[in-house]
Amino acid sequence: MSSKATGSITVTMEGTNKSTTLPLLGGTLGPQVADIRKLYNELGIFTFDPGYGATASCESTITYIDGDEGVLLYRGYPIEQLAEKSHFLEVAHLLLYGDLPNAARYDEFHKGVTYHTMLHEQLRRFFEGFRRDAHPMAVMCGVVGALAAFYHDNLDINDARQREIAAYRLIAKVPTIAAWAYKYSIGQPFMYPRNDLGYAENFLYMLNAVPAEPWVSNPILSRAMDRILILHADHEQNASTSTVRLAGSTGANPFACVAAGIAALWGPAHGGANEAVLKMLAEIGTPENIPAFISEVKDKNSHTKLMGFGHRVYKNFDPRAKIMKETCHEVLGELGIKNEPLLDMAIEMERIALTDDYFIQRKLYPNVDFYSGIILKAMGIPTHMFTVLFAVARTVGWVSQWKELIEDPSQRIGRPRQIYTGHGARDFVPLDKRG
Repeated sequence: MSSKATGSITVTMEGTNKSTTLPLLGGTLGPQVADIRKLYNELGIFTFDPGYGATASCESTITYIDGDEGVLLYRGYPIEQLAEKSHFLEVAHLLLYGDLPNAARYDEFHKGVTYHTMLHEQLRRFFEGFRRDAHPMAVMCGVVGALAAFYHDNLDINDARQREIAAYRLIAKVPTIAAWAYKYSIGQPFMYPRNDLGYAENFLYMLNAVPAEPWVSNPILSRAMDRILILHADHEQNASTSTVRLAGSTGANPFACVAAGIAALWGPAHGGANEAVLKMLAEIGTPENIPAFISEVKDKNSHTKLMGFGHRVYKNFDPRAKIMKETCHEVLGELGIKNEPLLDMAIEMERIALTDDYFIQRKLYPNVDFYSGIILKAMGIPTHMFTVLFAVARTVGWVSQWKELIEDPSQRIGRPRQIYTGHGARDFVPLDKRG
């Protein structure tokens, strides 16, 4: 489905007789977009949009967000319905191909992904090249990028079947790489994937099982992990997704493109936000200290930051946060965790946010990171692994976006412009004559 012309606007350069008419394009949902591609040729000017917050870099049919209404759609399906009624591999098929699979197609897709869960045995040696205390995201960048060395010469990104196999490999292998990065950091043996387990269940097995004793699956925890993966699977053109697309526009190997996405995700302003929430709550200490902390947040002269509230896109309640809150209570109940200080503080923080005019006027509602960190901590996953789990979930979104980019006949190599503010042309002065 392509965008359609919905009208036009005229741009006139003040003080000149130059003007041009720009088409207005409309998608299925969302605001109209001015097509500025001929602006430079006809008027000799570029547009300036730091952070690309008001610029559409591509057409996409995958994910839609309405931040004002708190809506997140995967291929038209509300995230709430998918999190409640579906499971991750079904959602992965939806993101990759555009539709939910029937039973026969799902079985085929499930087998296609499951067949590729194991890593080439030689990749074990890559982990030994890292320090034991290396951040797991550094390991993820290195090992996922290294996959390009194993699947490069025979990979033609212009061949649909080879793109599909590359997608299967990434979705299947990234959880194994993530689990092995964790095992390596704590000195435990790598656990090979079990193809008799579900996607989320197998991931938990590789994270937590040891050869010395049997591992027992917990359906509540497996379902919680599955929801976390679904809720983080894609999120429109965010920083890491845009990075994958930009790298992909050069024709780069898809494993290298995803490694670039992992590097972008690593930043605390992006994938590291749920880790920052836990650090904030730990620093507050107890619910009794929350009022003083909130006062510091409100103080313009204070540098205290409120983590887990508000979102650059959502100007309403993050729809994913509602699901995470329910899942949080399910997990804590299943594990028998009562009077959890972090949860008590989270609930009190949420109560204040929903009743305090300071938060209401600024639309600072709890986002998905606010509860996901508490869930992961309760499941025994250390904070330095939180962003790694985010990468496991987002891989299917990255691959779907990369696939859409490659299949778009109008796609071009990414090449942002700039406002140059450096020196003008200068004459070179030899070293012996410089003052």
